[in-house]
Amino acid sequence: MADTDDRPGGLNVLGGPLLACSYDPLTGFFRDGCCETGVDDVGSHTVCARVTADFLAFSRSRGNDLSTPRPEYRFKGLVEGDRWCLCAARWLEAYEAGMAPPVVLEATHEMALRIVPLQALLAHAWGQRPERHRNAD
Repeated sequence: MADTDDRPGGLNVLGGPLLACSYDPLTGFFRDGCCETGVDDVGSHTVCARVTADFLAFSRSRGNDLSTPRPEYRFKGLVEGDRWCLCAARWLEAYEAGMAPPVVLEATHEMALRIVPLQALLAHAWGQRPERHRNAD
């Protein structure tokens, strides 16, 4: 596992500090609970989403089964309502197919904006959306 102390604290898509996405299940490219990213994260696991049954089925149909337990990887499988750091391109693919799960903006890394438009994330924000945020105009 990567040494998390060598990574600077990230910012979220709203310009604030990156908050944790989930510790149970433990998520993130670095399995530290955050959607932090780095040069080795070629999939850009930067979108913190609350997965839905529809999204899990969509992801499985695209070859990425996130619901089946994989004990050899210490992965218990996701269920509806779990929070998980998704690859930004997979979230965008789901968005374009009308299957995108809600996003936790405060826990979604700003690097997701290199792939996903902010307006798409805002439109799928889970919980209350802030009234003012960076780059929203």
